[in-house]
Amino acid sequence: MKISVLGCGRWGSFIAWYLDKIGHEVKMWGRRDSHHLQEIKTLRRNSYLKFPKSINVTDDLEECLKFSNTIIISISAQSLRTFSESLNALGINLNEKTFVLCMKGIEENTGKRLSQVIKESIFYKINIAIWVGPGHVQDFAGGIPNCMVIDSENNSVKNYLVENFSSNIIRFYYGTDLLGNEIGAAAKNVMGIAAGILDGMNYESLKGALMSRGTREIARLIKAMGGSEMSAYGLAHLGDYQATLFSPHSNNRKFGEFLVIGKPYDKLAEGVPTSHAILELGKKYSVELPICKAVYESVTGKTAPEKAIAGLFLRSIKNEF
Repeated sequence: MKISVLGCGRWGSFIAWYLDKIGHEVKMWGRRDSHHLQEIKTLRRNSYLKFPKSINVTDDLEECLKFSNTIIISISAQSLRTFSESLNALGINLNEKTFVLCMKGIEENTGKRLSQVIKESIFYKINIAIWVGPGHVQDFAGGIPNCMVIDSENNSVKNYLVENFSSNIIRFYYGTDLLGNEIGAAAKNVMGIAAGILDGMNYESLKGALMSRGTREIARLIKAMGGSEMSAYGLAHLGDYQATLFSPHSNNRKFGEFLVIGKPYDKLAEGVPTSHAILELGKKYSVELPICKAVYESVTGKTAPEKAIAGLFLRSIKNEF
């Protein structure tokens, strides 16, 4: 199976490495001025992986899009609309190609899910799927397996991807709620920032409460939006908590921790813009999101993170459920 991977950062490069490893023919694209691309092209490695010569690495986007009918996108979630719109200008017939989104986020300015963003942005009749769930490159590269989810409104596309992408490294489950899995996957990054703030305060013991209340919070939002609240308890959200709330490899957790100790953090933390987007969704659907609100107020400087997060556990006494 031929597969094109657009994006050569930490996750995009892993996906290319993984799909090549399980026997697919892979072409990976990155921007010409990307230091990630130059490192991989010249050294055939990056900070996490070594790349075999069987992976074709290019900065020619048109070439990569023409290479296959299965296109994986792994870029910043907030860049998806602009990037997708740029594909139209290439003049390539993208009809019936399958685009698999491997980012976790919600568009900040609109509150739209990423599948909605790409559907609006690309002027061709395309198939859309998402690849979400727990896992870090460092763990996979070390031979530690995990379980993930592929979801799509097109069942034949979903089945095809699960059957062709599964291996003894990643076991894929068939998603049954695209909306719930997208919201859940994005929201877990917000919870990751909250967990990092707790770490920075040396309040790690409160992560259990964060996990319990955070899942309920997102379940309420998913239900209000028309999805299944059970999706919040699946691999896309609760199932990804260990990798996001506890792992030393989690960018969102590190961002929250560094926020408390006053140390700058220069890596992408998708939970920052997502905290704003998800709070607006809460207003739109009349759902109280106290943890997301506390994170948003912390990352925007409206409230000291210690006060915002600690205050969650000093709220008025109420029934648990």
